[in-house]
Amino acid sequence: MSTTDNDEGALLDDQRRVVSPGEHASPALPADRGPRHALRDDAGSESDDDPDDTDPEDHDDPEDTLLDQLGGISGLIYSTLPVVVFVPANALWGLAAAIWTALGVAAAILVWRLVRRNPIQPAISGFLGVGVCAFIAYRMGAAKGFFLFGIWASLLYGGVFLASLVVRWPLAGVIWGVLNGHGTEWRSDKRAMRLYDLATLVWVLVFGARYLVQSHFYNDNSTGLLAITRIAMGWPLTAIALLVTVWAVRRAGHAPAERD
Repeated sequence: MSTTDNDEGALLDDQRRVVSPGEHASPALPADRGPRHALRDDAGSESDDDPDDTDPEDHDDPEDTLLDQLGGISGLIYSTLPVVVFVPANALWGLAAAIWTALGVAAAILVWRLVRRNPIQPAISGFLGVGVCAFIAYRMGAAKGFFLFGIWASLLYGGVFLASLVVRWPLAGVIWGVLNGHGTEWRSDKRAMRLYDLATLVWVLVFGARYLVQSHFYNDNSTGLLAITRIAMGWPLTAIALLVTVWAVRRAGHAPAERD
């Protein structure tokens, strides 16, 4: 065979090797991978973003988080309805009717939240609280007994929050850490401790004011004024203490945990 024939045969063999489906291009040679590969690269680059570079909307707002634990704004307002109906029902139809009316309103709120698929834990707690108040009023045979549980609960809560300041475990920070998984490392930060001390002190003042004012009207047998102060010093004061707590949380830099 001639030299020319040999060269042509070698060239054909090289061409077959290039187009053979079993062969792969050398990794050293760049290849045009087409739009599909470009889309995959774009998707991959998005998934490789810095995990710390997150959208602020992926974080819960401290105010929303705390409101959720209290049943939201509607939950705070609903908590006053049994008190609103108890006093006029007692004046019109007597203590027994007032007790059943308050229990009926609390049960209706619970059913309403079930139907709307809202969180029911605050409604259940509210219903049980109304039940305890109604039982005390029934056992005492006096309408003012309906408010006795709330008065002593305010004294207890105020004492617990005050004690947490004395032992240097401010409850505003402890509760926030439990709700959001921040632990207790913030206790080594003097600035965070001062902020949570202030928030805890506001809660102490709220509970202390409720106890002092309402116990005064209780001792004077002023059931109507008891109801008014119970409502006026209920969610409005809670909202103030909540705002101070949210301010402290933000100043301390303790944002809520990220959503999954």
